[in-house]
Amino acid sequence: MTAQGPKSRRRALFMVNPHARNGALPLDAVRAVLETGIDLLEAPLPPSGEVSDVLRARAPEVDLVILGGGDGTLNAAASGLYDTQLPMGVLPLGTANDFALTLSIPTDPLAAARVILDHAPRFIDLGDVNGHPFLNVASIGFSADLARALTREAKRYFGVVGYGIVAARLLMQSRLFTAYIEHDGTAEAVRTLQVSVGNGRHYGGGLTVEASATADDGQLDFYSLEVDHWWRLLALLPSLRDGTQGQWDDVRAFRTKKVVVRTSRPRPVNTDGELVTFTPAHFSIRPAAIRVHAPPQIPPQTWPKTGGVQNSSQPLAEGTP
Repeated sequence: MTAQGPKSRRRALFMVNPHARNGALPLDAVRAVLETGIDLLEAPLPPSGEVSDVLRARAPEVDLVILGGGDGTLNAAASGLYDTQLPMGVLPLGTANDFALTLSIPTDPLAAARVILDHAPRFIDLGDVNGHPFLNVASIGFSADLARALTREAKRYFGVVGYGIVAARLLMQSRLFTAYIEHDGTAEAVRTLQVSVGNGRHYGGGLTVEASATADDGQLDFYSLEVDHWWRLLALLPSLRDGTQGQWDDVRAFRTKKVVVRTSRPRPVNTDGELVTFTPAHFSIRPAAIRVHAPPQIPPQTWPKTGGVQNSSQPLAEGTP
């Protein structure tokens, strides 16, 4: 029998976002852990619009990509990961790190590095809105306004608290808008403060789109906040954190694979904290789209849950957008 040589080491494209909240942390110990099993090819992180282009260009050189940053950094890489099918390792260095939370990746960078070494990549889904992939949640309305108002400086210096400070100010100025929702053969017009479409479970620095959602269930989780007054959100907040808001009478919630949201005038769509497109917004799911080094999925609590307006679909009047 011919003797076999040592197994070749994997090569990783290693990029860190220095502008992430914790992007300036020293990572020597993290590199040392990773280099026990992986050769790192370090490269500067380009502007967000070019991250996927770099992944496509460097794909023949490497076996995986390791990204350090927040959810915006990962979102910028999603298209390139989908096209190249390179597995991704995540070093959570952002403000909220909702994607890491959804996949049970430790927020400590050293522990996250060990996950990359110890756990094989597993397939997860991507959400899609107008051709733009997203990892966590896409929103129209209040969350999009919050993403536009929340500056990099506020996130860096105040962290998750920064979300609350800016959100409180915006909330008192918010107004309901009309959204026209089409899904699974139904069409309905609603007055809402926000509509959200989730691929993963967590978003927005501690909120949960649906308690039973996972990033690999092949479904989108939709909800619409149809509250009469902004202060109703104070009562809803505990449910928004644990993902049970669909049980409230003024929250419309359902699970689907495709949904279209139209508005009377174009409204921005926030995906993973970034404004990437406008309504009309065509949402769909890309099942088993990319691979991520993460611990095995822990089964969540069982769907379904019911809400007071979940099944109140009505045909749209003629002439609506």
